Amino acid sequence: MASASAVGSPLAAASQPGSFPRPTAKTSAAASPLQLSPAQQAVVAQLAVTDRHVRAHEQAHLAAAGPYATGGPSYGYTVGPDGKLYATSGEVSLDVSPDPSGPEATIQKARVIEAAANAPADPSTQDRMVAAAAAGMEQAAEQALAAQKEQAHSAYNSPDPVDIGTLLSQMM
Repeated sequence: MASASAVGSPLAAASQPGSFPRPTAKTSAAASPLQLSPAQQAVVAQLAVTDRHVRAHEQAHLAAAGPYATGGPSYGYTVGPDGKLYATSGEVSLDVSPDPSGPEATIQKARVIEAAANAPADPSTQDRMVAAAAAGMEQAAEQALAAQKEQAHSAYNSPDPVDIGTLLSQMM
């Protein structure tokens, strides 16, 4: 799940794809697959699938985020009946602040962030929220850029503050 952060403040909490039973006192940390009941083996198999999915999901965000990822993926773990840790949630924090270079750079940054949020094959609700926020940032930057261009255009086409004819007649 992409987590957007501006100045280190995360906008996303990790998702929990499913709840799994905690190990009991009977479960040893070194339990072998042969010592697990069929139900426990099924839980371990599901946890392993979830772990692979979560890691691939976060790697997709990280690969697409480029320089706007503020670090690597972080994961939430569940201890399986076999005593092993399985990633069951995750996030990649992104810098979603406007680019100080100006609206053109902010537009490019927003496009990368939106692509990073939508990079996994199955974006989460939080991923979609980050993508929407990036689209809003892009739109605001486009409006700021249009205002800058309009201001420059109107300044270029405005009449000179000094009437040239009057100035020339005064000089002669």
